[in-house]
Amino acid sequence: MKQPSGTTLNPSMNLQQPTPLIPPVHPDVQMKPLPFYDVLDVLIKPSSLGASTAQRYHQEKYFIFALTPQQVREVCISRDFLPGGRRDYMVQIQLRFCLSETSCPQEDNYPNSLCIKVNGKLFPLPGYAPPPKNGVEQKRPGRPLNITSLVRLSSAVPNQISVTWAPEVGKTYSMSVYLVRQLTSPLLLQRLRMKGIRNPDHSRALIKEKLTADPDSEIATTSLRVSLMCPLGKMRLTVPCRAVTCSHLQCFDAALYLQMNEKKPTWICPVCDKKAAYESLIIDGLFLEILNDCSDVDEIKFQEDGTWCPMRPKKEAVKVSSQSIPKIEMSPPVRQSSVIPPPAEPSSTKKTDVIDLTQESDSSSDDEEESDPPLKKRCIYISKTEEIPTKGVLTYQPTVRVPNVQALDPTYLTSTLADYAVPFHPSTLATIPTDMQTLPASDVPG
Repeated sequence: MKQPSGTTLNPSMNLQQPTPLIPPVHPDVQMKPLPFYDVLDVLIKPSSLGASTAQRYHQEKYFIFALTPQQVREVCISRDFLPGGRRDYMVQIQLRFCLSETSCPQEDNYPNSLCIKVNGKLFPLPGYAPPPKNGVEQKRPGRPLNITSLVRLSSAVPNQISVTWAPEVGKTYSMSVYLVRQLTSPLLLQRLRMKGIRNPDHSRALIKEKLTADPDSEIATTSLRVSLMCPLGKMRLTVPCRAVTCSHLQCFDAALYLQMNEKKPTWICPVCDKKAAYESLIIDGLFLEILNDCSDVDEIKFQEDGTWCPMRPKKEAVKVSSQSIPKIEMSPPVRQSSVIPPPAEPSSTKKTDVIDLTQESDSSSDDEEESDPPLKKRCIYISKTEEIPTKGVLTYQPTVRVPNVQALDPTYLTSTLADYAVPFHPSTLATIPTDMQTLPASDVPG
């Protein structure tokens, strides 16, 4: 009797266990599609990395998949097709991790302390990203993992994947394996062109909506300036595009945007720093028309009615002002003011100059003398003191001032000699005593 009662108690105990905590093997999880990969086949569907009670700190789970002969052939013939001479495969076996969420397609996300082994060989994981803040645990950037180099390219031998991770409270991860074909940025640009070009009228309507006066706003916007330069490469746009989720009119170059995301996929708009996925990119037809019409303009301005006008560079305004400067310097009034006044000043002495020169020149050369009066005046007047401050040529004539030195008074020299004669020739009477000066000559001895 105890045996049946025991069997009845076990089901009741099993019912009390939290069975919903055990995740399903293949949950309804969808991975977000990657723009640079086309999925050819699903090798392992998204499978949950369920936690086991036997292993508290590190969980480990094994997965097995096999390739068909057709899949092996596709991988082998795609070798060395990448640009740059790298030995790789265009058709790859791709391993992806994500959170077990079914609300929307999931992005790549790695569990903590992840360790992957493919056929017993350790697969190197990408490095850690720098932490955004101090104290925040570092996380690896979520990316798909290309495990083709460690996979047995044979349909006879299966492949085994060992996954080790550290469980997190309230988080469950899923793993999946795909056969994909890697794409290049030129191919994605071609697909973007094939998607079509947005009608220019759509952009014009968006311009009118932006420039419509808001009655609640005190400032009315009547025009909108937009650059024709790509914010990524600072070069002129070739394929103007933007995301439909962006609210700005400024475009960026699609070719350069795809090249940058091919090396480091971020898919962030360079204008507004918001998500700009490949699926949401559109080529603006209005900007294509503007680029074709204006080849020498880097900026335009949109009007309220949707029309646009080019914003000419400031270099042209500088050229106009520089052309007007030499016209002012070469104008006739400036030359007349600098040439006419000199011959007008010695007009009173012009007649006397001509009278002195007619003695040595013919009377038929009167016109020539009048045409060049300043030169002849400089040659004639040498001793004129009036022209010394104005004519610098006269300072080079030293013989003019020689007669002024000879104008000396001869009595001045004699008077000075007479003054100096007394001290040098003293009188003998000054040494004779006064009593002896009155004696007669006969009394004077010897």
